[in-house]
Amino acid sequence: MIARLCALVLLSSLSSLPFAADEYDDTIKVFRTAGQSGTFFSRSYGYAVFPTIGKGAIGVGGAHGSGRVYVKDAYVGDTSMTQVTVGLQLGGEAYREIIFFEDQRAFDEFTSGHFEFGAAASAVAITAGASAKASTSGGSTAGANKGKGNAKTAGGYYKGMAVFSITKGGLMYEASIGGQKFSYKPKKAGS
Repeated sequence: MIARLCALVLLSSLSSLPFAADEYDDTIKVFRTAGQSGTFFSRSYGYAVFPTIGKGAIGVGGAHGSGRVYVKDAYVGDTSMTQVTVGLQLGGEAYREIIFFEDQRAFDEFTSGHFEFGAAASAVAITAGASAKASTSGGSTAGANKGKGNAKTAGGYYKGMAVFSITKGGLMYEASIGGQKFSYKPKKAGS
């Protein structure tokens, strides 16, 4: 059963990989129309968007996703997120995530090459209906259920960043502590 859950998460993650050229545009559109996250586009210096982050766990968990970084809606580079968690957790899920940068200082911090959010406490309902995270040193996260129109903020910017996530699907029980680590590569000239 556990192997089936992990396989399900992997397959749902693979179905959203960059086979579709507009997956980033589609994800940005979802966040633009998802409640308060939409208001951050006009007042942010830039943002990083992850169309799909796959997450799975059996005691020890992991998550990974690839994304793009934008400044004022212009694509400037690529990013990836990796997370390892330890604690009481089981299952898997896929979700979308966006990180808004309040100003150039926050953008520069994120794009420095190896940015990391501090340990985050999270609780994901077994139905994958909602999630919320609060970081001690890097950002706040608010989640939404599978309905795309109701992402809510967890208090705005925290240390120059605001993070939103929307669950795409999966089943996961989790009570764990872990941090998200990001890498960044500037866009190659001509791409």
